[in-house]
Amino acid sequence: MQTVMTDPQRFVDLPDYPFNEHFVDVDSLTMHYVDEGPRDARVVLMLHGEPSWSYLYRHMIPPVVAAGYRVIAPDLIGFGKSAKPTRVGDYSYQRHMDWLSGFVETIGLQDAVLLCQDWGSLLGLRLAAEQSAHFAGIVLANGFLPTGDRPASGAFKAWQRFARFSPLFPIGRIIDRGTVMTLPAAVIAAYDAPFPNGRYKAGARAFPRLVPTRPDDPAAPANRAAWQALGEWTKPFATAFSDKDPITRGLDRIFHKHVPGARHDQHTVIHGAGHFLQEESGPELAEFAIRYCTANGLRP
Repeated sequence: MQTVMTDPQRFVDLPDYPFNEHFVDVDSLTMHYVDEGPRDARVVLMLHGEPSWSYLYRHMIPPVVAAGYRVIAPDLIGFGKSAKPTRVGDYSYQRHMDWLSGFVETIGLQDAVLLCQDWGSLLGLRLAAEQSAHFAGIVLANGFLPTGDRPASGAFKAWQRFARFSPLFPIGRIIDRGTVMTLPAAVIAAYDAPFPNGRYKAGARAFPRLVPTRPDDPAAPANRAAWQALGEWTKPFATAFSDKDPITRGLDRIFHKHVPGARHDQHTVIHGAGHFLQEESGPELAEFAIRYCTANGLRP
């Protein structure tokens, strides 16, 4: 497997991203993560999705740390400052699960609060279902855990085709299109920073096709088992979905009915934000997560 690492100079002076670098090796691949706050505090694990990286959480990390928590925000393999295998075929759902599981084991995560969105939920929810001892609660934001038993929408199939065949795959512009607001040029450039050319984008191009869209998808059995486990999840489980996300809007209600720990008094709707609600409403989402943790005894 051939891999590349993005030149560190591309990450110099990014807007609102002053965090120190931390690295671990997972399956012989280097994985970067942000680690802020007291070492002995409860961890809030923030998992990004497609095609973003830990930069997505830059407006949420400071207020959660100020509330006394320790925030860990990794860059998934293929993204951010982490190693990037250069072939789309190098990526699979199970490999991402193995990489994330290895990361969690390496840093010794215990009794954490999972905060996840987009592909962060496809990985994080399954990890929490399979290894529940690592987690004391979950905040799900604009995410889901597909099993392939429901047909994919036409819009999602178009996204899969675009990711696979488009000669251009402009990461920053894709993030911009997933928000209601227009992002500043410097922020778009920051999302582009990990991806100087096409060799670095294999992971981002791979993710759409790895979403289970058929019952016989290789990831479907494990995801079905994770759904069954979530159906017995009695620990706190909250949702914070935005009202302007055409991809996940309304899916939160499925979790409200399915997850025993998803009490109706611990959910919220983020108004006026698109798919990447951390980008548009990061402080509001952070404040909700802090209130949720406090109300459920998940103190720092």
